[in-house]
Amino acid sequence: MKMNIFGRLGICTVFYACLGHNSLVWAEKRVEHNTSKIKAVVYSPTIELDYPQQVFWGDTHLHTTLSQDANNLGVRLGPEDAFRFARGGTVMATHGQKARLRRPLDFLVIADHAEGLGSMQMLAKEVPLLMKNEQLKKWRALQKKGDIRSQLAISADGLVNGWPDELDLTEIRQPAWHRLIKAAEENNKPGIFTALHGFEWSSWPGGSNLHRVVIFRDAADKVSKVMPFSSNINDDPEALWDYMDDYQQQQQGQVLAIPHNGNLSNGLMFNGKSFDGKPLDERSAARRARMEPLYEVTQIKGDGEAHPLLSPNDEFADYETWDRGNFAGIEKTPEMLPAEYARSALKIGISLGSTLGTNPYKFGMIGSTDSHTALSTTAEDNFYGKHSAGMEPGPNRVKGVVGKAGDKVVYSWEQAASGYTAVWSTENTRAGIWDAMNRKEVYATTGSRISLRFFGGWAFTSADAVKTNLAHVGYKKGVPMGGDLARAPENTTISFLIAATRDPMGANLDRIQVVKGWVDKAGSTHEKVYDVAWSNSEQRSIAKNGKLMPVGNTVDLDNASYTNKIGSVQLSTVWIDPDFNATLQAFYYVRVLEIPTPRWVTYDSVRFGVEVPAESPKTHQERAYSSPIWYTP
Repeated sequence: MKMNIFGRLGICTVFYACLGHNSLVWAEKRVEHNTSKIKAVVYSPTIELDYPQQVFWGDTHLHTTLSQDANNLGVRLGPEDAFRFARGGTVMATHGQKARLRRPLDFLVIADHAEGLGSMQMLAKEVPLLMKNEQLKKWRALQKKGDIRSQLAISADGLVNGWPDELDLTEIRQPAWHRLIKAAEENNKPGIFTALHGFEWSSWPGGSNLHRVVIFRDAADKVSKVMPFSSNINDDPEALWDYMDDYQQQQQGQVLAIPHNGNLSNGLMFNGKSFDGKPLDERSAARRARMEPLYEVTQIKGDGEAHPLLSPNDEFADYETWDRGNFAGIEKTPEMLPAEYARSALKIGISLGSTLGTNPYKFGMIGSTDSHTALSTTAEDNFYGKHSAGMEPGPNRVKGVVGKAGDKVVYSWEQAASGYTAVWSTENTRAGIWDAMNRKEVYATTGSRISLRFFGGWAFTSADAVKTNLAHVGYKKGVPMGGDLARAPENTTISFLIAATRDPMGANLDRIQVVKGWVDKAGSTHEKVYDVAWSNSEQRSIAKNGKLMPVGNTVDLDNASYTNKIGSVQLSTVWIDPDFNATLQAFYYVRVLEIPTPRWVTYDSVRFGVEVPAESPKTHQERAYSSPIWYTP
């Protein structure tokens, strides 16, 4: 039998064996000698890149059955179900339908209400501490009936007669808090899925929404040592900040808060005043800026970017608008509006910053669902509604009622299937996601996964917009979204590098816009919306009235479908502000619009064979809102 010595020993081994021992030693020394003379270089271009290269998608505001209102509205899914669903698993929704995301999320914050957290579960167990209260005895009797009408009667009684103090006792809420912590710890998989600890603080003086979602950076070892802070104990935001300060000092941890639904605050969210109605002072302004770096600009209860009465020249300002009043049905008046929407709040902020030394409303933009179903869904064709009392998919929900506020009815078709938070981070971990939120390198979408980069600086050129390493250029020459620019170099003007790519499983892009706000020398605030890049540019241009021609519409209402025959997969540009004044404070943020697509009511119409109310929009344009970049002289 022939033996293949090369196959047995390997060519190199045989070669050196043939040279002999002395030759082998010589060869090894020669290699060592040559290696020492090689210049130390970094060949891989990614070795020294320390900026965020990945965008991660998540929901920072989701409720489960542990929230008192969600439970009374029929939701039976817990935090374990919520995490399984967010990670791509199939779950059974409250009313027996299988539900699943088309794509899993990268991170999730379950933000169950601190007020009465888990108390309905404890009431169902007839815990003696609760059964001593006559009002709670009545609630337990309603619970036993097991129908949604009885469940809703509990909430109605609480609103009319108040919520018993027993529901906020530590021994009542602690089991639910520990259950939330346990679920988050079990589902937190660094590098794969991030489960952040959090809760919602739900202040609503006179029915006006001052709610905040509180998010911890830390793990169970620190978070388990505190209880969620209830607004029933104190509904002043400064009291929440005291709680957050105490946590950071005592536990050596980190925590932030995110206000939401200014559109339901009846002018309280960004009115430049403290809770007692007095003007903000330097300390309060600085605390708010430090504690609340973000604002939830879009969610299921309406979009909070802009209002058509505040921005009459913005044709896209009237999007998913909820503006009738607050939770108590107190009617909204026009003078309340500026203190309710993100764009006007950003203008108020830079004006206040001039006098207080700190801009209290210097926030980045995020979106979240605020769904009370334990299901974080934003896709128009996979939308499970605000809550489970008739709002899960079915033939009747399109004509249903979400709720009533006094004499005012909010119809189910007014729900927005919105939104998600996009985070630019170096890693998908608690530290990575939380740190990106804290530095405002985040943006909001109404549910579509549009990729968006936004940089500001003084030296961007048109060539930068088409470079393959666009982000590298952006970080090298400027600051990312959420950043600051100051002291414009002499004989320069501000420039922005912007790139957007469509959701790979969604609609093409219509346009990129830059929204600018500024304060003039007299102290008056202004705004302007610029179309800076758009699709089908060979057919579309800006008309004499300053408006860009519409992109068109491919939606087939009869089949709840659309095509990507119009629009662009990607848009990028370098935009130089033609109206830049180096002496004036300003902010800039990006709004990206998709082409028109069917709204969720249209999908319901086709699937269930029902007629959509005439007043309901049947199509819409999904969008993304970047965090701003601020310029300060």
